[in-house]
Amino acid sequence: MSDTEFLHFQSLKKAVQDKYLETHSPAYDDISKWKGIDIIYFQEDLRQKAKGNISEKTFYTYFKNNSKEKIPRIDMLNILAVYSGFNSWSDFKKKNPIAATGEETTAVEVSEPAIEEHIEKVTVEPIQNPSTEKPPVSIDNQAFDEINKNINFKSQEQNFLKRYLWLGISVFLFAIVLILVFYDNLFYKKYTYAFIDADRNSSIKGELDVKIIRENESPILFKVNPNSPFVYETKSKSLKMIISSPFYKAEEITRDLTNAPDTENIELKPNEYAVQLYYYSKSIKDFKKKTQQLNRLISDNALIYQVVDSDIYGIETLDKQKYISLVTLPTTSLENLEVIDSQMKNGKIVMIKFKITDDEKTK
Repeated sequence: MSDTEFLHFQSLKKAVQDKYLETHSPAYDDISKWKGIDIIYFQEDLRQKAKGNISEKTFYTYFKNNSKEKIPRIDMLNILAVYSGFNSWSDFKKKNPIAATGEETTAVEVSEPAIEEHIEKVTVEPIQNPSTEKPPVSIDNQAFDEINKNINFKSQEQNFLKRYLWLGISVFLFAIVLILVFYDNLFYKKYTYAFIDADRNSSIKGELDVKIIRENESPILFKVNPNSPFVYETKSKSLKMIISSPFYKAEEITRDLTNAPDTENIELKPNEYAVQLYYYSKSIKDFKKKTQQLNRLISDNALIYQVVDSDIYGIETLDKQKYISLVTLPTTSLENLEVIDSQMKNGKIVMIKFKITDDEKTK
């Protein structure tokens, strides 16, 4: 091996070192000081760029402890030349000429020497290619605080939006539940009807029966107390009711509730015959006159019923004379006599239904 060959190899090592430093940052720039992880990174870079490999033994022999001025085999020189950007070892020498400094020595056979030197063992661990590592970015404290403020502001804004979003959803669901539970009540409307005596223009002091008539349903009966209005809630658009009383003529009332008022007064016409019948039945004065008046008011063929509270007889029939005799006798039972219903025909009473309350106690 000539001195020129060795000088070319030294130049090649410098080229290899410079090539590696373009993309890596070892602990030392000088290739002879590389060790451990730096050698492993170099081996990996050599495999990727030159498709070749260099052993740790070869690296330590020719790059770190080359005191005997030897050069590697030609195949290794070609790999290193390709890594440095040349086609081959010969191409490297042509493009990097070195002036002769003395007589050339005879060619020597280049072989792999047996090296007994101690080689430092290196534990190889999987690592990322350092070429992909990004250098640390320096951020001053003011910029870092600004970033934190922006992050905290965005986080607070998101929490605020989430909280009110959940609140809105909860209110919406609660409203739906209320609608489902009180759906019918939402469409009900209340109507109030007061009943007036048509002759006296005053509230009716007796009890009234109100029957609500619905299509395809049985009538619904309501009792209205004296001097009290009838209050009815419905979601229907129409109303039909029959109002009756022992002393007033029955009235059938029909209302279109689409635009009907919430409150209304309804006049009822008194049943004069029923009033007279009640008066003469209850009166205990002037029995002769009372008998004459009842004979005039009641038809000879009248149907007269007494409703009794009995497990055996629920109702009893009386003829005209028995009824007149009953109501003309001066007994305390007359105070509890109550005419339930009566009917008129051709100016005569043709039906009477009555009862004597607390009948058992009076006997």
